[in-house]
Amino acid sequence: MIHLDFTTTRLFEYMPKIILPAVGATVRMLFFSMTLGLIIGILVSIVFVLTSPHGLKPNHKVYNALGFIVNMLRAFPVIILIVAISPLSRAIVGTSIGEKAAIVPLTLAAFPVIARYIEASILEIDQNLILAARSFGASDRQIIFRILFPEAMPSIVSGLTTTTILFLGATTLAGAVGAGGLGAVALTYGYQRFDDVMMYAVVLILFVMVLIIQGVGEFIYRKLKIKTGVLK
Repeated sequence: MIHLDFTTTRLFEYMPKIILPAVGATVRMLFFSMTLGLIIGILVSIVFVLTSPHGLKPNHKVYNALGFIVNMLRAFPVIILIVAISPLSRAIVGTSIGEKAAIVPLTLAAFPVIARYIEASILEIDQNLILAARSFGASDRQIIFRILFPEAMPSIVSGLTTTTILFLGATTLAGAVGAGGLGAVALTYGYQRFDDVMMYAVVLILFVMVLIIQGVGEFIYRKLKIKTGVLK
């Protein structure tokens, strides 16, 4: 009981000074990397949609070259990518450690996954919709932004939810190599000091964050499905 009271007291002492700032760092890393990854992923997915063999403007060379780059980035484990491109991170943000530096490799790791999710979501759309749009004289831009993306949006949101949860875990890996956040707290104050209370506190916080992300994703997904008339 005495040990429990001691560790609980220490946990409350760490909460405002260490844990809450770490939560903020993790949220910022996740938010900015996913936002930038989404922007780049959308642009890459548009090129995929245009140049794929069954795309609006098929281009074998462009599609294969871009696909090779995307697949190569997806093949790198996040923690290796963080270390491997540290010179690039330093060139972009001025440092190779800290949460700002971690956003660069996390973004590079996220956008290929997002681009492939969006591409796969769009490929599921009935091709007759595209043929019908072309028969009415719709341009490629109109087809992409008024037909393909709106129709694929529920599937895209589902993929983004999964990707966000995946990269929440990646931010903790980044913490192991100097990025800060909950991963650094779990490693420094939990694992290295053999403090199970701190370790489980971080795990609990991450679990709650996953529940929040999943809940928001499912809410948006259902709203979009209701809007399209799939759900009532």
